[in-house]
Amino acid sequence: MATDTGPGATNDQPITTIVVVGGGTAGWLAACLIAARADRGVEQPLSVTLIESPDVATIGVGEGTWPTMRRTLERIGISETDFLLACDGAFKQGSRFDGWRTGAANDSYLHPFTAPVDGDPRDIVVAWAEHGGRFADTVGAQGAICHRDLAPRQRAMPDYAGTLNYAYHLDAGKLAAMLMRHATERLGVRHVRDHVVGIDGTADGDIAAVRTRASGAIAGDLFLDCTGHAALLIEGYYGIGTVDRGGTLFNDRALAVQVPVAADSPIASQTNATAHAAGWIWDIGLPMRRGVGCVYSSAHLSDDAAADTLTRYLRATAPDAALPSFRQLTFRSRHRETFWHRNCLAVGLSAGFLEPLEASAIVLIELSLDALLDNFPSHRGAMDIHSMRFNTLFRYRWDRIVEFLKLHYVLSERDEPYWRDHRDPASIPPRLAELLQLWRHQPPSRADFPMVDEIFPAASYQYVLYGMEFPAPTRGPIATPDRARTQTLLAQVDQRRRMLAAGLPTNRAYLDALRHATRHSHNLPCRKLGASGFLRPLQKPVRHSAAVTPLYGHPTHPSNGFLQFQVTFRISARNAAASPFHPACSSCLRRTGFYAALADRLERVCHATGQDVQDRDPASVRLRPRSRPCWSGLQKPRSAVACGTGSLR
Repeated sequence: MATDTGPGATNDQPITTIVVVGGGTAGWLAACLIAARADRGVEQPLSVTLIESPDVATIGVGEGTWPTMRRTLERIGISETDFLLACDGAFKQGSRFDGWRTGAANDSYLHPFTAPVDGDPRDIVVAWAEHGGRFADTVGAQGAICHRDLAPRQRAMPDYAGTLNYAYHLDAGKLAAMLMRHATERLGVRHVRDHVVGIDGTADGDIAAVRTRASGAIAGDLFLDCTGHAALLIEGYYGIGTVDRGGTLFNDRALAVQVPVAADSPIASQTNATAHAAGWIWDIGLPMRRGVGCVYSSAHLSDDAAADTLTRYLRATAPDAALPSFRQLTFRSRHRETFWHRNCLAVGLSAGFLEPLEASAIVLIELSLDALLDNFPSHRGAMDIHSMRFNTLFRYRWDRIVEFLKLHYVLSERDEPYWRDHRDPASIPPRLAELLQLWRHQPPSRADFPMVDEIFPAASYQYVLYGMEFPAPTRGPIATPDRARTQTLLAQVDQRRRMLAAGLPTNRAYLDALRHATRHSHNLPCRKLGASGFLRPLQKPVRHSAAVTPLYGHPTHPSNGFLQFQVTFRISARNAAASPFHPACSSCLRRTGFYAALADRLERVCHATGQDVQDRDPASVRLRPRSRPCWSGLQKPRSAVACGTGSLR
């Protein structure tokens, strides 16, 4: 308790007990991150308790994430492989928008996660306008990778590393279940499955404890409200209201459906958002299914008409699939007036929700928790200062998200009433209207977004503006210092595009190989080279994987003209010491699908170098060991890497 009331007086009560009320993605992400980042060596370490009602079903807040999720999972201590397998995950490299400008067949643009080439935005935009074509394709290579349904990384790379920036598509229900297991089994989070029946307060207005039906009162120093739309603490107890954003963002309903896919079907590298007369349709590809949904404004489209719109889309994109029943969701675009009040912080849907156009739901959970933990109040006396800063920051962030979402609509030339209403100046936030006027004379830049931790950078606005064919400004009267360097970088985009297309696997090949390797990692019937040069059986099973990289320095063999490539085998450390090179046997490679992936990869190498694959028979693959093994410093403790060169006729 505070001992005086003069300037600088503080409440010295330490914050040691965190109570998370509510499960789902928000609750379990909160519990995992707090427990993982807590310092266990201090005198009074943090304890985390999560209370979850056994009768409240988890609401999946989304199936798309931002690249921030990679750092979040790494901090929690979950491997990327485990995450992808447990959550039926796939890679997301951006969002594609079809039909948003005019609705014509060729009306499409991409908002990729990888930023444009480094340079002054004025030089980049002018060069694009002179070059022509789609903006994302001119300023970066990721569009071509997405078009080919390729993964942003190879399996030999360390977890969470990639050649391109990426996030994930996932099953939100499975994500919450995985986080729950990790929190309770590895991070020491206490899990209470019980009903909240009341809240006890202190004399000065804090929450002292949450009363449960069977477990009694659960006391805490800081309470996180993760109870979803119910908002039991922030609204139910404190009465904190919301700011309605429906006058800017009209959508308030959605129809969702899950569509099974064939085992060998391509997996898209991006979220596809297809505009319709009164909203848009999301389409998210996962290994086992597609998640599809029709977002719409009930003021512009009836529920029956929305169902017809979704049905037509599914028949066009999945003609052979049986149409399951649709799940209807209702929502309002709104957020709290105050997110952190006294010792209660709202996270997830309790804090608010905006339509899912840019998948902001999960990233707002991550950003809220990062802001809490990066400036964690060690004592109660500092909490009000931290909460004030938090509220200022997140009001700014919610405002920027609203503006960025609105940007997608105000640039449209579609003539349906819904789209005309979006262009009504009365519905456009004043700051966005001011920026649109400014951007007719100069491209979006850091000067327009001065905060250190902006939620959307200037590059994101560039992708949307020029993807929607917003007029590019002409070169200004002030010279830019690095114009020649920018031109050089733009000229190198095509070369990088070809190299990436040749060296990256498809999403389907990557994820299928991941699942197969996990299932058979302990019983692969491989062989290794004996001293005499003949193959002999191994007494112990070997865990291995392989990656193929084209040798661009000398793409063809000098004597026979065969296309050259490099095959990298990854071998478990217990077997690596016995031989510098491990040629796996044909039966093993056929069983793991390696030959099929190799032929697919080499076909793309040939396409990139202007050559043809004359013979795809696996018997034509010839491997020649290098003189010594090649070690990867990051993975040496776990595995050895042995390399060889080979050719395919």
